Amino acid sequence: MPIKVPDNLPALRDLQGEGVDLITDNIAAHQDIRPLRLLLLNLMPKKIDTEIQFARLFGSSPLQVEMVLMTTASYTPRNTEPAYLRQFYRSLDDVKDDYFDALIVTGAPIETLPFDEVNYWPELTEIIRWSQTHCFRRLGICWGAQALLFALHGLEKYPLDDKLFGVFTHKLPQVPGRLMQGFTDSFPMPVSRYTYTRHADVIDAGLDVLASSKEAGVGMVRCPRSGDLFVLNHLEYDADTLGQEYFRDRNEGVDTDLPLHYFPDDDDSRTPINRWRPFAFLLMSNWLNDLYRDTPYNLSNLKG
Repeated sequence: MPIKVPDNLPALRDLQGEGVDLITDNIAAHQDIRPLRLLLLNLMPKKIDTEIQFARLFGSSPLQVEMVLMTTASYTPRNTEPAYLRQFYRSLDDVKDDYFDALIVTGAPIETLPFDEVNYWPELTEIIRWSQTHCFRRLGICWGAQALLFALHGLEKYPLDDKLFGVFTHKLPQVPGRLMQGFTDSFPMPVSRYTYTRHADVIDAGLDVLASSKEAGVGMVRCPRSGDLFVLNHLEYDADTLGQEYFRDRNEGVDTDLPLHYFPDDDDSRTPINRWRPFAFLLMSNWLNDLYRDTPYNLSNLKG
């Protein structure tokens, strides 16, 4: 089934070029079906790139999905035209009386800051609180996962000695659970972060570790009570995303090591291969199916 997007979203052309199954607002309005409503809080600097990455994954499911784009009102991104945000993005005030099957919080390039020093942290905590009565579940990616783990479960993030950067092998627990159905016992996952979440803290909080790595630590966590999912790394990344980050830092004079296990033969002149794409699609398909199975048909019942 297709993913529902605004009729004139700029990412539409790229997604159509990839063969992603899409449906516009105008056509969807004439279908007698309730799509899964996903509220994507996009905190990444390159908004359109992130929209494409997530829409591509949502579009792989046989379920109809409506992707609603959200941003913060208290902070205006420097890399996105305000007119673009006004046209395609909503703030909490715009959706506060609405209901969604899930809130998705992306990563953000602010990982080294303490949470309370992030200029939109008060607004983000308000969004997270609001989501508990207006969104059936939550999905966090990288910093978004850390923010949700801290706000909902009190889990701190801790600084690493060096940036964890590259593609790392992650392993499943002995009993993988339904979100990891179809996964091989080990799989690659891109990582780009300066902080980590302690395995012992996750266990003490009563959360389940779905994937972990000897080199990269905890990679994926789920709350068995709410079904919230916290992905500390980036299965949604394109093949060249880590490379773009590496070359950007190098060109700006930032001392950045070569991403591990990424460039063929560690040669940054060679094109990386996206070895994690099948697992990204599989995880999203499993997550959407799980969400569809559990979410109420009438979302307004969440508030009650």
